[in-house]
Amino acid sequence: MARAMRKSEKTRRSVRPVRFLLRWVFRAVLAVAVLIGLGVGLYRVVNPPTTPYIMAEARRLDGVRRDWVDADRIAPVMMRSAVAAEDANFCTHWGFDMNAIRTAIEAGGNRGASTISQQVVKNVYLWHGRSWPRKALEAVITPAMEAAWPKRRILEVYLNIAEFDEGIFGVEAAARHYFGTSAQDLTPVQAARLAAILPDPKGRSASDPSRFVRNRAASILDGAATIQRDGRAACFERA
Repeated sequence: MARAMRKSEKTRRSVRPVRFLLRWVFRAVLAVAVLIGLGVGLYRVVNPPTTPYIMAEARRLDGVRRDWVDADRIAPVMMRSAVAAEDANFCTHWGFDMNAIRTAIEAGGNRGASTISQQVVKNVYLWHGRSWPRKALEAVITPAMEAAWPKRRILEVYLNIAEFDEGIFGVEAAARHYFGTSAQDLTPVQAARLAAILPDPKGRSASDPSRFVRNRAASILDGAATIQRDGRAACFERA
């Protein structure tokens, strides 16, 4: 009897650390979930004041140019051009474009697989790099943001934090930097050229485009018109 009691007591002692650990793991997961929920909910209605990358560039360059503009003050053709260039299926996916991911895997890389939603999450909430913790957080935050934010809001934030040249962030600063105009008054050609430099803003110019940029802009111009006709722009366009 005494031996059984000692065995039972030993078992209880061994279980306590496991329960303690599980309890704190649960609390940590819950705390992360609450923080993600608060962050996603906050930026649905509050404009992100900056991002980690913009802050880093501001320190490096001793300042950057960036002027926030609401979606209503961005030319609709600019929004369509960005989607045509970066994420043509923006209106039909939930944050991850599985078709693009499969195509990228078959091609042996990940180029072209990142959606606009993922880029917003990476820049607004996370740090640059390819670590597993960052990827795991991206996989959690992206669908949460897609569920909480309208598509128009996602695109609005994207166009206000995207880098268009060294020290030039957001479409308003880019429009003034390259063309001396506002984001609201961009022409279709200007919008297409801005979208054409997004993958490599420090190596391409919208005002002095290379042949490659011209050709890419022409393709984006056609793509922007196509997604307007076939309804793939409906989720972010005003009726």
